[in-house]
Amino acid sequence: MRIGILSYHFPPEPAFIPGSLAEELAARGHEVRVLTGFPDYPGGHVYPGWRQRWRHVTRSERLTVRRVPRYAGGEASVRARMASYLSFAGSVALVGRRYLADVDVLYVFQLPATVFAAAAMLRMLNQVPTVLHVQDLWADEGGAPGRPDRAGRLVATMRRVHREADAVAVAAPSMRDLVLADGVRPDRVRLVLNWTDERIFQPLRPSRAAQGLVRGDGRCVVMHAGTIGVRQGLETAVRAAAALDGRMDLVLVGSGAEERRVRGLAAELGTGNIRFVERRSPLDMPELYAAADYQLVMLRDLPELRGNVPAKLQAALACARPVVASAGGDTAELVERTRAGLSCPPEDWATLADRFWLASTIPAPARAEMGRRGREAYLREMSLRAGVDRIEGLLREVAVGRGGR
Repeated sequence: MRIGILSYHFPPEPAFIPGSLAEELAARGHEVRVLTGFPDYPGGHVYPGWRQRWRHVTRSERLTVRRVPRYAGGEASVRARMASYLSFAGSVALVGRRYLADVDVLYVFQLPATVFAAAAMLRMLNQVPTVLHVQDLWADEGGAPGRPDRAGRLVATMRRVHREADAVAVAAPSMRDLVLADGVRPDRVRLVLNWTDERIFQPLRPSRAAQGLVRGDGRCVVMHAGTIGVRQGLETAVRAAAALDGRMDLVLVGSGAEERRVRGLAAELGTGNIRFVERRSPLDMPELYAAADYQLVMLRDLPELRGNVPAKLQAALACARPVVASAGGDTAELVERTRAGLSCPPEDWATLADRFWLASTIPAPARAEMGRRGREAYLREMSLRAGVDRIEGLLREVAVGRGGR
C-alpha cells in the first residue's frame, strides 16, 4: 500500500509511535510518506542545526519525510500553542494535496496539535480513506477542561474529525466511549494500545552509577520518572512518602511546570526520604528504573485522565519493573488486570501511603514476579509488533472498503 502519515511530531523528536510505525510499515514493504513539522519538542523552539523552510524532504528506502514550517514561539501559553497548531494546519493545507493525493490510505497520529491539520486533510483528500489514532481527547493542561473560551473551537473540530474519519483507533479503552459520544459508529472504533521505544526500554541490571544515584540507606525505593506537571499531581506522592519517613524513599526524576511547587512542599514537610534528580536522557532511564524497586505512575482525579494511559506505564512494563499507580480509570485497571503492581485512587495521599507501606513489605522475588507479568502483558498487548499488526490491518480494511461506509 501507499500509506500517508500525518503527525505533528516526528523523530528526532521523542515521537516513538509515529516514528517507529513509519519505519516498521516501510520495512514490511509499504511505501510510506510522512508529513510533519520541524522538530521543536520539548520547549517549542526549533532544534539547533535545523532551519524551517518549505522544501525539506528526506528519503530512505520506501520512506519519505516532508517537513513544513509552523510557528515556534515556545509553549509558555495557550495562545502560543494554538498559533503553532493553526500554522501547522495552514502549511499542511498548502502542501498536503499534492504530496498525499495518490496515497491509498492516510494515518493520522492525532494529538490535539494535529486536529486542525487533520480537518484540512479530510476536506482536501475526501477520496482517501483515513484512520485516526487518537491519543488525547482534550486540549492539554491549559485547554478544554474549564477553558471553553480558548479550547471550544479545538474540541468542536476534534469531534467533527472523529465523525468524518473512516476508522478511529483509540489508545486506551475508556476513550472508546468518549469517541462514541462524538457520534462515531461502534464498528469504526478499535483499541490499539501504545508501545514504547523498545530499542531503549528493556530489562537491564542496574549499574553501580545508577544505584549510587537512586538508592539511599537500603530502604524500599519508589521512583517517579518523567514530567513534574499539573496532570501528575505529585504533591500527593510527596505527602504519602513524608508519612513513611524511615520506611521508604521517593525519588523524583525529571522536571516540569510544577517542580518548584513540589520541591517546596517537600522542603516544608522537612523529611529526609524524598530526593530529586534532574532530567536524564531516555537512554539512561532503564538503568535508573532497574535501580529502584517500583515505578510510580501518577495521574490527577480529572475526568479526561481516566481514559489516559501515560507512556511511562508502557516503559516500566517493558523494563519488567513493578508499578505503583495512583490513578483511576484505564491506568489502574491495566495494572490490576496484569497483576503488575499495586494501585489506589488518585489524589488520596493516605491511601497512597498505605500502598507505599505495602510495597515496602513485598519481598524481592514477589516484586520480580510482578515485573515479569507486566513484561509478558506488554509483549502480548502493547508491543511494537502487536500495535503495528493492528494498525496495518485497520489500514488495509479501510483502504479496501472505506470501513464499510
